Amino acid sequence: MSDQGRQRDRELVLAVREGDREAYGELVRLYQRRVYITALEIVRNHADADDLTQDTFVKAFRALESFDFRSDLFTWLYRITINSSLNLLNRAHRKRTVPLEDDALLPHAVSRLLAGSEDPRRRLEARNLYRKVLQAMDSLKPDLRVALVLHAVQGRSYKEIAELVDCAEGTVAWRISEARRALRARLSRALRGERSTEDGLHRSEKEPLGPP
Repeated sequence: MSDQGRQRDRELVLAVREGDREAYGELVRLYQRRVYITALEIVRNHADADDLTQDTFVKAFRALESFDFRSDLFTWLYRITINSSLNLLNRAHRKRTVPLEDDALLPHAVSRLLAGSEDPRRRLEARNLYRKVLQAMDSLKPDLRVALVLHAVQGRSYKEIAELVDCAEGTVAWRISEARRALRARLSRALRGERSTEDGLHRSEKEPLGPP
């Protein structure tokens, strides 16, 4: 963030501490979208992301007196969002989904492929693969899922993730490695099952329907 941006955030925080509700409204408008997308990428459910966004700003408002400016304001909000999202996943322990057509959640490479391809079959294959990846991610334990999203989707380093979720870098590295191992196993099973189904269909098409 630029020095100008940090100065703006500082002025808003100080104004809120003095009771300026309009300043807090401006702060929310500045960061609401980014907080929402962060929550949505983790929980993959619009209603929950809305709730988490609101919860983040309520918690931030209550704790703003303790904000010491040692980190950027959004980093602080980001940490609150991640912790709240992780708590929700741990409590719910169920699959959380959004429509596949929601491009806000498409990884950049897949999104670019879909936007640049005029081949309907290629677009369908990309979406089907993306769907399988999301389904596999739904099966991960919450701490593994959060670590993988922060690293693979949002591009955060192990050090950044460790600071955000308050654990050692080695723990982050293990979580990401374990998440990838689990994803590979799940996707391999899914693809094998799909090939078996296709082979069965092809064999059925070749079999005679019965005596003439």
